[in-house]
Amino acid sequence: MDYHKIRFLPHNREITVPDREILIRAAMEAGVHVNASCGGEGVCGKCRVLIEEGTVEDGITEQLDKEDIDNGYRLACKSLVIGDLVVRIPTESTVDSSVLNRQLTSRRTARIKQPDFNTLKEEGLFVPPVEKIYLELPEPEEQDNQPDVSRLVSNLAQQYDEHRLELNLPVIRKIPDILREDNFRVTATLERPVREGGKNRIINVQSGDTTDRNYAIAMDIGTTTIYGQMIDLVSGESLSQYGDFNGQISYGEDVITRIMYAEKPGGLEKINAVVIETINRVIEKIIQKAAIDPENISAITLAGNTTMTQLMLKVNPRYIRRSPYVPAATLYPPINAADLGMNLGTHVAALVYPQVSSYVGGDIVAGVMGSGMYRTEKLTLYLDIGTNAEVVIGNKDWMACAACSAGPAFEGGGIKFGMRATKGAVEDFSIDPNTFEPMLMTVGNVKPKGICGSGLITMVAVLFETGIINSQGKFNRDLDTNRIREDNNVYEYVLALKEETGVDRDIVLTEIDIDNLIRAKGSIYSGCMTLLEEVGLGITDIEQIILAGGFGSYVDLEKAMTIGLLPEIDPDKVTFVGNGSLMGAKMSSLTNRIRQDVAEVTKMMTNFELSETQSFMDHYVAALFLPHTDIGLFPKLKERLDVQKAGR
Repeated sequence: MDYHKIRFLPHNREITVPDREILIRAAMEAGVHVNASCGGEGVCGKCRVLIEEGTVEDGITEQLDKEDIDNGYRLACKSLVIGDLVVRIPTESTVDSSVLNRQLTSRRTARIKQPDFNTLKEEGLFVPPVEKIYLELPEPEEQDNQPDVSRLVSNLAQQYDEHRLELNLPVIRKIPDILREDNFRVTATLERPVREGGKNRIINVQSGDTTDRNYAIAMDIGTTTIYGQMIDLVSGESLSQYGDFNGQISYGEDVITRIMYAEKPGGLEKINAVVIETINRVIEKIIQKAAIDPENISAITLAGNTTMTQLMLKVNPRYIRRSPYVPAATLYPPINAADLGMNLGTHVAALVYPQVSSYVGGDIVAGVMGSGMYRTEKLTLYLDIGTNAEVVIGNKDWMACAACSAGPAFEGGGIKFGMRATKGAVEDFSIDPNTFEPMLMTVGNVKPKGICGSGLITMVAVLFETGIINSQGKFNRDLDTNRIREDNNVYEYVLALKEETGVDRDIVLTEIDIDNLIRAKGSIYSGCMTLLEEVGLGITDIEQIILAGGFGSYVDLEKAMTIGLLPEIDPDKVTFVGNGSLMGAKMSSLTNRIRQDVAEVTKMMTNFELSETQSFMDHYVAALFLPHTDIGLFPKLKERLDVQKAGR
């Protein structure tokens, strides 16, 4: 068989692949990320690459125009390697994780609220699931030659019932040498039981007194991103945080595409290795930033949706996407982190958040727990908007939940110039109502390269309120502006001309883009309305709304209501908690109470499969307009539109 060399720029990475290998797979093997929203089906057009040297055998699709093809651009997922190549990955086809770690600036978002550590202490809840105990043991002598393990356990029994202590073989192996390193002065690390009456487990023994150095890691295993925090279990502080893109995005943007990849021979092993690699990269970074000794990390708490959890644990996810949509498990026991391939000590316990159903996973449970929704009497609507959208309604007495299949529009999928919120993404937008000329603000204040989800929402809301598009998302063809034009029978609005961009092309918003956004927002809105209806409530019954999710961090509340993504509500009722999954993971690191409560909470969360709920489709069809077929549901918007019409 023939083999060919490929050099990827600007990464300057080389790889040798067999003849007729698919180019995007070669990039994966080389560790070079290329956007592939459709998982290699050739329909999203995101994996556009430039062939600088050599040729490929390809099946050109309608995703590339003639100018692209003439200039040497190809779709990596449709290109077969038939010779040596030099391939350049354009900025719009790659990712930049630096934006994930920028500080959130105050915009027209909801009030931001994070758990208060002092409140935990005042309520007696600051009881971490792992604790350290310093012991000065009597040294062995002829009259006292009991075994080392017995010596340790009997002294610990002065603080804990001896019958409630257990330890495993790896700890036993360490004890003889550790006891003698510092003349039988040692620190034992105990993992508290989840249930009352359970056993405390001795998970580590260190020489000397290390009780002032006890840490845990909290992690959100997201479909798109993975975030980690280093938590000081003595002070309760977050010492460092870091986020990176989940390496699995090279295998598909959504969970269904990744499940399909995992079903291929060797697919589960490969996609598991990729997510563990990303987790280890985040772990390494937060250890480095916190400047701590990894030996003093006692636990890692992980929260992710059902598919991400099973892929992380290397559990076959294939039945998640097949009716009747059954996950492998909802509850997972503590697992040795090293056994999962994580670069942590063999004593570190991995605590995995439980799931509710195939599409309401541990990330949502973590958000419910961390936000305190499960302990409040207020009737609450919890909404997590990310790659997928999940809704929970209820309070401390009951909860109902559902997942909305919103599609990839909020992450840039299905949008001609859609992209994640990385440098160059248009995130804010305004327009001159007289000249129809735009003003753009991008992430990083650089030349525009595309449109991110929050920018798309703002853009469509502004275009709608100024009358440039109608309630069906169609452009007003009668306006006196060359910004609105027709291309291949599709009308579009020119946001930036080629010379003004960072991608050497005009950046436009098309009617197809707007339609995809309307479908995505319609799914979320109808999911909320359907769930409310199923439990016999209306939006006016809700006392507070909690918004979560990385995407929600930058959403303008007013604009979200303008397009009908969210019901029209009093902004003072809305609280934003940021990354609810990470917040819940952190809270579990700080208080064993959540670990004790979470099993019962998942049992009380009644799951609704919206695809099998008749009223969902009725709500969905009604929501396929801006903002809705019934403008009366948005009285404040209606009033603004009436005033504007009267002034024209």
